[in-house]
Amino acid sequence: MDWNSGINGFKSYLLLERSLSKNTIDAYEQDIIKLQTFFSTEYNAKGPLSLTYPDLSDFIIYLNELGLGARTQARIISGVKAFFRFLLLEDLILDDPSELIDGPRLSRKIPEVLSYEEITKIIETIDLSEDHGHRNRAMLETLYASGLRASELINLRISNFYPDIGFIRVVGKGNKERLVPIGETAIDQILIYMEHYRSKLKTIQKGFEDHIFLNRRGKMLTRVMLFTIIKNAKEKAGIDKKVSPHTFRHSFATHLVDGGADLKAVQDMLGHESITTTEIYTHLDNQYLRDVMMTHHPRNKKK
Repeated sequence: MDWNSGINGFKSYLLLERSLSKNTIDAYEQDIIKLQTFFSTEYNAKGPLSLTYPDLSDFIIYLNELGLGARTQARIISGVKAFFRFLLLEDLILDDPSELIDGPRLSRKIPEVLSYEEITKIIETIDLSEDHGHRNRAMLETLYASGLRASELINLRISNFYPDIGFIRVVGKGNKERLVPIGETAIDQILIYMEHYRSKLKTIQKGFEDHIFLNRRGKMLTRVMLFTIIKNAKEKAGIDKKVSPHTFRHSFATHLVDGGADLKAVQDMLGHESITTTEIYTHLDNQYLRDVMMTHHPRNKKK
């Protein structure tokens, strides 16, 4: 098997079996193309099936010498590991030469968190007398009520909004759907916006009839517009922090965990595949983990 057929097979596997998005697949492809380039030189020509652990170690040294940042190197190495797992699953290799490869250690970056009071201040700066004031208020309430990603919010559909039972259906990363609860305050704001403001738009462009949040031209909002709305609101509130849609998402998760919510429930609401990701977002402290163990482990229960 040559490099081209290997990369094409890998892309099909990522699409059909792992259901990854086009952007993610493209990123993986670029990682493997870097590997292919390194092992396609005249003095270093090797196919994907003949690579060994020492070969991959040389490749990592090469990445480091290029001056790539630790995070970029880690992402490329992750893509390479996924590629060799694919070859192993397809029985194209007997052993995985990337198994013992370690990426650079990454610092654990904790995103900014807003307090409940700061969230309230930001939301209350929205002027409901202005055009789209009720839309903007509804969007911020929904971000904090359900911990949505920016793309999930702007793509939220009327057909996926169930106010009678207090849930929304969200299409997340990799086109994976999940049901997320939404609070009464956010529901009320969405209904007010839809009934009194969205319904009075002069025109709704074709293809956007089912989108809840629309711009003045009757089209879906952009991520940039959502970032701008939040930036303007936080500046009016006098909050000296970097605030983005993700800040609302992280604050949502943090406040739930601080209030005693089950970590698995928070994981499901955020749409994380791994509980480890949820732990990073909610920066659990050691005392919380100890309390969970002492409360739930059968050896620690008082008789």
